[in-house]
Amino acid sequence: MNFANKISTFRILSVPFFIACLIYYSPERTYFRFLALFIFILGVISDAVDGYIARKSKQQSKAGLVLDPLGDKLLLMSAYIFLSQLSQFPLKFPLWVIFIIISRDAIILMGTVVIYMVKQNIEIYPTRWGKVTTALQMLSVILVLLQFKLSFISWWLAVIFTVISGIDYIKRGFKTLYPAFAEDHPAGESGCPPQ
Repeated sequence: MNFANKISTFRILSVPFFIACLIYYSPERTYFRFLALFIFILGVISDAVDGYIARKSKQQSKAGLVLDPLGDKLLLMSAYIFLSQLSQFPLKFPLWVIFIIISRDAIILMGTVVIYMVKQNIEIYPTRWGKVTTALQMLSVILVLLQFKLSFISWWLAVIFTVISGIDYIKRGFKTLYPAFAEDHPAGESGCPPQ
């Protein structure tokens, strides 16, 4: 296992500790909220670092293509779900935000499985839209953890880009499955899931 993959694995292993901090947080134990924030920001930094290391040292591997997005999704999904349900957080994500974000990822995951079953191979490329979406989703989690009153602006932006990137990945999936569709709708690389 190369160094970049070890960082991704660390991010995955940090998720239970992040969830525990959210669960045990209360207004009397504010340090748990800040500890959760610290773990999440560490996860965000590790996401940038492992990608940089993998590209610079040419350590990109099939394991890394799975571990990196898996670490991102586990951390983000646990943050969104728990920060919408826990009553000790006065400012939290509305359920419709969670529904849109999880639906997009579920559709991409199902599309990936279908493409792999049909093609017996799949190339995973994070797209420009996917990267912006992930960044906005991470920012909205950080702002909610800080209980910033204008957090709703960041989650609205995250939702808008989630929908845009979701549509983009669906179009790419069709281009991968149906070459004729790619000829009718040029531009863009094939491959799917992502950030």
